[in-house]
Amino acid sequence: MDETSTARAELDRLGRSLHGQLLTLVKDLTVRVHLRRLALGEPQPEITDRPDPLRHHHFLAYQGNRPARVTATETSDRAVSLLDAAGWDVTTSRLDDDGRVWTVVVAHRDGSTIRVLTSDDTPAVVFRGQTTDLALHTPQPVPVPAAEPQPEPDPEPVRTPETLTPGYVLCYECDGLGLCLLCRGRGWRPRLPEGKRRCGECQARKVCVICRGGGQLSIYGLSTYQRGYYPELDQR
Repeated sequence: MDETSTARAELDRLGRSLHGQLLTLVKDLTVRVHLRRLALGEPQPEITDRPDPLRHHHFLAYQGNRPARVTATETSDRAVSLLDAAGWDVTTSRLDDDGRVWTVVVAHRDGSTIRVLTSDDTPAVVFRGQTTDLALHTPQPVPVPAAEPQPEPDPEPVRTPETLTPGYVLCYECDGLGLCLLCRGRGWRPRLPEGKRRCGECQARKVCVICRGGGQLSIYGLSTYQRGYYPELDQR
């Protein structure tokens, strides 16, 4: 099996694993399940500023409704329990979307990510899943341009160690930047061969998905998992 076939086989293995886990969640957490909406299609390209090697991932999305007598909290707690039992690294956070507050369950395993969103304001349960990105072919030599374009300057962080609010730490995801690291605060990402596409990580909101743009996190609000990013806190 050549390098390209091996990479594609691994990507499809990750896709099937992700599909199976999402299928378990959807069947357990929602009613009137429509399985055709959760079909595993062809891998999608991950658009970057450097198209070679082009990397691909599997992406799955589904939205259903929780049972009428089950609360949003019970649904998110059940999602955490299922994912934790399956060996996923799970965290939860809150997201305020134009007045609607969502509980966001985020799980990581083998480079794949699953998100489950629930809210008391709606019976909807939103599922998102994506595998890691893999290059499916060997990169080809790229001619060196006569003059390299000047890199886009990094934006100024909203928080630094010197400007932290007492009782807070720099956000472990953005290190105080406050912006989504994938789109760098633009809300969009390049689409090849030209154009743009909405940034799926921050849903075009431009800000960091962990600190919601604040650049810092309250020490007392950190989960056990999040405290693992700050070993110095255990020495206080």
